[in-house]
Amino acid sequence: MTVRNLLFLMSIIVIFALSLLTVLPIDKGLLGGRGILLGLDLQGGTHIVYQADLSGVEAGKEGEIIDGVVAVIANRINPLGVTEPVIGKQGTDRIVVELPGFDITNTQKERIGRTALLEFRELVIEDGEEKWIPATGTIDGKEKVLNSSYFKENTYVDRDQFGNILLIFEWNEEGSQLSEQITSRLLGEPLGIFEGDEPLLGEDGFPITPIIQAIITDIGQIEGLSMNEVTELSKLLNAGRLPVPLEVIYEETVSPALGADFVELSVKAGIIGIVLVMLFMMLYYRIPGLVASLSLIFYGVVILALFKLIPVTLTLAGIGGFVLSIGMAVDANILIFERMKEELRAGRTLGAATKAGFARAWTAIRDSNITTFIVCIILIWVGSQIVAGAPIQGFGLTLLIGVALSMFTAIIVTRTLLRLFAGSRIAKRTDLFSPYLGSK
Repeated sequence: MTVRNLLFLMSIIVIFALSLLTVLPIDKGLLGGRGILLGLDLQGGTHIVYQADLSGVEAGKEGEIIDGVVAVIANRINPLGVTEPVIGKQGTDRIVVELPGFDITNTQKERIGRTALLEFRELVIEDGEEKWIPATGTIDGKEKVLNSSYFKENTYVDRDQFGNILLIFEWNEEGSQLSEQITSRLLGEPLGIFEGDEPLLGEDGFPITPIIQAIITDIGQIEGLSMNEVTELSKLLNAGRLPVPLEVIYEETVSPALGADFVELSVKAGIIGIVLVMLFMMLYYRIPGLVASLSLIFYGVVILALFKLIPVTLTLAGIGGFVLSIGMAVDANILIFERMKEELRAGRTLGAATKAGFARAWTAIRDSNITTFIVCIILIWVGSQIVAGAPIQGFGLTLLIGVALSMFTAIIVTRTLLRLFAGSRIAKRTDLFSPYLGSK
């Protein structure tokens, strides 16, 4: 064994050992400290795509506005207790929100994308009927609606002397002016509090319509909510205000039970596929097939470690890309072994046949993988531009990583292991290094 081959072998062993420590146990890993991230179709959860209305945004400011929307949505989701949420931009005016393992309620979903969480309304009589209309005031000659966009981001939960739960808020400068005008005008009258078009309901299930007892200029309070509701509402109010309206244009929900079934079936299919491929390689290609199987094990452990470390969110389509890359890794080995067979039949030694086989197969392996890389990049780009493109992106990304690693495995790992046999007694049995049918 040459010094160079020994260094390659030691490097392969070190990489394999570190990868194994990263992968096991699956849910954590001794190195890296994290489990493999599962997508919605495997873990269950909610996938929502919001579209931002940028019609009123100054030209050239669209990117800045969308970045601000992403930040506010992230702040609004964090209080919900979602682990590993995925929030990102899609195209120029869409925001993708993925909440793995989280069953979101309609109210929470609406709050995430709502421009103003709370709106204050006054009661009027129109055509003999009671009707709640937005409470408005005038600032610099412009009529403005009083809503939570004028709250400072310092709301908190408190209790009064009787133990009632209170949501305490503070107006900013404009909100203080509006509040003073409106509460002065509506002394002794009710003030309704609405979320969107629905009244905010108290713990008793009735709309919250406090009677204005005094003029409010700086600090106000809302009472009647449950502790859970007031705590969540306070956190969401402190998360900031969306600068533009959002509309839900796509939504997908997968139950955790269905996701668990997908995981179980995917693992079974993957194991069966790998075992069958390894058996075929060993039975047909004999010792090179055994070497390819060992390389395949190395490939599987290292790619799972990469999925954990990058990290890659693994979806059902992503598993498909991973399994396909395994087949392509074996395909590269088959090209090499077939070239080796021709060299051995020509009377070359195992060492010379191995060197020539890899050299002659390299161009075919390189060219086929480059075309695959191009397709993967296109898939990732296309997936980033369409509403339901997450599966396409997942497939393209896992296939890209898998094919890149498969090239390393086929060219470096397989060749290093085959060179171990060069110069040994078993190397004289050239029939053990040729395909079973080719020996006849």
